[in-house]
Amino acid sequence: MQSFRTEIENPIVEKDILELERKIRLFREGKIDEEKFRSLRLARGVYGQRQPGVQMIRIKLPYGKATGAQLSRIAEVSDTYSTGKLHITTRQDIQIHYVSLEETPALWAELEKDDVTLREACGNTVRNVTASEIAGVDPNEPFDVTPYADAVFRYFLRNPICGEMGRKFKMAFSSSEEDTALSYLHDLGFIPQIQTLEGKEIRGFKVLLGGGLGSQPRHADLITEFLPEDELIPFIEGVLRIFDRHGERARRLKARMKFLVSDIGIEAFLKLVEEEKKALPYKTYTIDAAGFENARVLNTPQVPAVDEPKDLNYERWKLTNVFPQKQAGFVSIGVKVTLGDFDTDQARALADLVSKFANDEIRFTLRQNILIRDVQETAVPFFYQELKKIGLADFGYNTFGDITACPGTDTCNLGIASSTGIAKELERVILAEYPQYLKNKDLTIKISGCMNACGQHNMAHIGFQGMSMKVGKAVVPALQVLLGGGTLGNGKGRFADKVIKIPSRRGPQALRILIADFENNAGKEESFLDYYDRLGHMYFYEILKELADTSTVTESDQVDWGHEEAYQVAVGVGECAGVVIDLVATLLLEAREKLDLAKETFIERKWSDSIYHTYAAMVNAAKAILLSESKSTNSYANIVALFDETFIQTGKISLKSDLAAIIYQINQNEPSEAFAKAYFQDALGVFEAISAYREREVLA
Repeated sequence: MQSFRTEIENPIVEKDILELERKIRLFREGKIDEEKFRSLRLARGVYGQRQPGVQMIRIKLPYGKATGAQLSRIAEVSDTYSTGKLHITTRQDIQIHYVSLEETPALWAELEKDDVTLREACGNTVRNVTASEIAGVDPNEPFDVTPYADAVFRYFLRNPICGEMGRKFKMAFSSSEEDTALSYLHDLGFIPQIQTLEGKEIRGFKVLLGGGLGSQPRHADLITEFLPEDELIPFIEGVLRIFDRHGERARRLKARMKFLVSDIGIEAFLKLVEEEKKALPYKTYTIDAAGFENARVLNTPQVPAVDEPKDLNYERWKLTNVFPQKQAGFVSIGVKVTLGDFDTDQARALADLVSKFANDEIRFTLRQNILIRDVQETAVPFFYQELKKIGLADFGYNTFGDITACPGTDTCNLGIASSTGIAKELERVILAEYPQYLKNKDLTIKISGCMNACGQHNMAHIGFQGMSMKVGKAVVPALQVLLGGGTLGNGKGRFADKVIKIPSRRGPQALRILIADFENNAGKEESFLDYYDRLGHMYFYEILKELADTSTVTESDQVDWGHEEAYQVAVGVGECAGVVIDLVATLLLEAREKLDLAKETFIERKWSDSIYHTYAAMVNAAKAILLSESKSTNSYANIVALFDETFIQTGKISLKSDLAAIIYQINQNEPSEAFAKAYFQDALGVFEAISAYREREVLA
C-alpha cells in the first residue's frame, strides 16, 4: 500500500490524518489487532457498512451548519470517493457510503481544506453537538445558542477526556422552551434562560442530564433551572470525567450515561461532579458570544426579480416551508429532503444559491432536512423557482408527511427490517390519500430499523421499529407499532408505548386505521396525545389486532419494503460505539502511547491534557494486566479497585502506595506544571512495574 501524504496546514489535523493512514497500513499488514483498529477508525468517522469491503463516512458538522464552500467540498468528495449521494442524519451530520478504507485519509484531507472534520463523528466519543436549526433566527429565543454550541464542540474536539469513553455521549442546545433540539433525550441538554440580577441581564441554561433513547429510553433529569454561561464548559467537563471514570465498559448495552445515573442516583452523580471541580483546568470559562454575534452580518445581495407563482403548490410551499425570522425583512426556507437523501448535483446548486443570494449558510436539521437562513422576504419567489429546478421544492417541511427514518437495512449492520422502504411507502400513502395532513405540524412519524432508535421512533406520535417475526418455519419482516410519544416543551417529553407487532407489509394499513380512528373519534380541538391518553393503550391494541394475525400471512408478506427477494435475518456486529479491547499487549502498547501523548502535551504546556493522558495510561496498563489474569473489568473505577485487590494486596506488584492513592491524585490537585510533572513520574513507575510483572509471567 502506497503511503499517503497531505498538505493540510493545521499540524494537529495533519498528524491525525497521517496517523489514520499509518494505522490502516499496519492493520492491512496484520500488525494491529482488528478490534483495536476498529475503535481507532470509528473515532475518525469511519464506520463499517453492512456491505463487506466498504465504509460509511460520517462527517461531523456541529449544529448542522455548512457554508456554500463546505457543501460544495462535501459534494466533490462524494463524487471522487463514493457514489455521488449524500445522507442527512438525525444528528445534523452528513454520511457518505460505499467508500474504500484505503481512501479515507485522502477523503478526510480534502474535507479539511474547508474546515470540515471526521474526528469523533463515531465511536466512544463526544458525538456531534446538535442545536435547533433555527437558533439565531428564532423569534422566541432568549438569545442565540449557536456560539455556545460552537464553543462546546471546539473545546471537546480531540480532548483527552472524551476520545475513548465507555460509550458515546450526546449533547444538544435548544433555542427556546419549545425544545426543538430535544434536550430531554440527551446525555446533556441545554435550554437558554435569562435572569436579571441588580438590573443586569445574565445568560445561562436550564440543564437536563441522563436522557437517552434505545431499547430502554430514559427522560433526562432536570439538574438546574439556571447554570450561568461561564460555568457551562466546566460543568460539562466535570460530567464527562465522571462518566469516563465510572461508566460501564464491559456490558455495551448498559454503557450509556443514563444507566450510570440510574444505578448510582442523580444526587450521588452530581456529588462526584462537584468533587471533580478542583481538577478542572477552568473554574469558569468565558465564551465570546458577543463577538460571535457582532461578526454576523445580514447580506442583502441583488436577487433576480421573479413573478410570484399563482399555483396551489407554491401557496402550500409558502405555508409549510417559509418562516419569518426575528430579523425583520428576512425569512428562513425549509427544504424537504425525503429521508435525508440527496445527490451532489443538488448539493452544488444549493451551495451556489445560498452563497450568491442568501447569507452563505445552511443548517442540516434533526428531521433530516435543510434550512436556508437569512433570505430576503422579497427573494422568496426566486428561491422557490431555483429550488424547483433541482427537485427540492416539495411542500410539507416538518409536517406529518415528512417522515424521519434511519438507513436501516440499506447499509447498517444492525438493521433488522427496512426503515427507508416502509417510510417511502407511508409518505406515498399520505400524499395520495391524506394530502390534508401535509400541512399538519402537530403529528410526527419516525422509523428505526432496529431498537437502537437512530430514527427516534420511540419519541414520535406514531413510531415504527424494524423487527422480525416467526410464522411457522418462515421469518417475515415486522414492525413494532409505538404510539403516544412526543416533545412537550420546557425540557419535557414523553416516550411512546409499544402497542403491537405486525408484518411490515401491513404498515400502511396500520397507518390508515390510525388516521381513520383519529378523524372519527378525536374531539374537535383534541391533540393526538390527548386522544391517545383518553382512549388508552389497549384500545389501540384492539383496533390494530387484526393486522397481527399470522394465520393470514401470505408470500408477499415475506418480502420487505424496497426488496424483491424473500426476507432473511442478517444482523451484523454493530459499531455504534466501538468494542471492548481484550488483548493485553494491545492495551500495554496503548498505555505507552498515552504516556508519549502526556509528554507531548506537557511540552506544549497543556497541563490538564497531560495529566489526563497520564491518568488514562495508568488505567490502561492496569486493565491490561488484569485481563492477563482473566479478571473482569467494567469501569475505570472498578479497574483501579480490582488492581489493588489482585496485585497490591497480594504483593504480586509493588508500588510506592496502592494504585488508587496514585491515580486519584487527579481530582485532589489543581492542574499545574508541578503536579503534571510529578504525576507523570508516578505513572512511569506504575507502567514499569506492570510491564516487569508481565515479562516475568510470560517467561515463567
